[in-house]
Amino acid sequence: MVSPFTLPPMGFGPGSQPLPDDRLQYIALPSGMRTYEPRLPRAEDPAALAEALAFLAALAAAADRVATGAAAEEFDLAPLSPEARIVVADALGQGEVSMKLRGKPAILVQESVFAGVWLLAGATIDRVEIAPAPALALSRAHVPHRPALGPRTARVPGLANAPALLAELTDRSATHPAGGPPHVINLSLLPHTPEDLAWLDTALGEGAVSILSRGYGNCRITATALPRVWKVQFFNSMDTLILDTYEVTALPEVALAADVDLADSAQRLRAVIEAIR
Repeated sequence: MVSPFTLPPMGFGPGSQPLPDDRLQYIALPSGMRTYEPRLPRAEDPAALAEALAFLAALAAAADRVATGAAAEEFDLAPLSPEARIVVADALGQGEVSMKLRGKPAILVQESVFAGVWLLAGATIDRVEIAPAPALALSRAHVPHRPALGPRTARVPGLANAPALLAELTDRSATHPAGGPPHVINLSLLPHTPEDLAWLDTALGEGAVSILSRGYGNCRITATALPRVWKVQFFNSMDTLILDTYEVTALPEVALAADVDLADSAQRLRAVIEAIR
């Protein structure tokens, strides 16, 4: 019996032939990656400009010192004149990493376009900090916003690997050496259920620090209430989760400025100062 429906031959049908104007149509590629662009602010008042340039020079010198192992340094923005403040803000711009620190006072942290140069703003805080990461981001990280229930978390149907993962994270949290390499649990490669993820979230609680690192896609980092344990998730430029992990470390490296980054920031700050003069 011959079927009344005949499939078309391969290579025919919608999308198989060029459009009438013979232009090829491509799927849109991901875009929006942040890159460094030098900023050259201007000020009408020479005194304010000189004040701003002196402040930027002090930041560059501090970045050099911190890059070679010196302690973090802080600079209060309040003494700057309003016009000098505008010049400094325009020169520093906004970089890839931002943080929200819960506590009193609540603090917003924004990395400048110079890695390791952080702007902190809160009710009683208005300063620039030169460091691999702001000190308050480390000290407040695991202060419980939502307490960790640990193994006391009620078991629910559908649990598979979550209790074993909690035991591993608890052990690593207690034994992780200061300055040691991060211990990573890659949930994207491990079998787990939705109930596992919800149970772990309740068992680990939530700390006081959340971080967003923007680049080619986003990395969202959340401190848990268990010391040295962080939830780290990577999303592509279309906001699809591509890597889901827990890291046991002081602070995930994706949010840190390395020594070479700080040294490079010092050089670029001086280049901006010379360009403005």
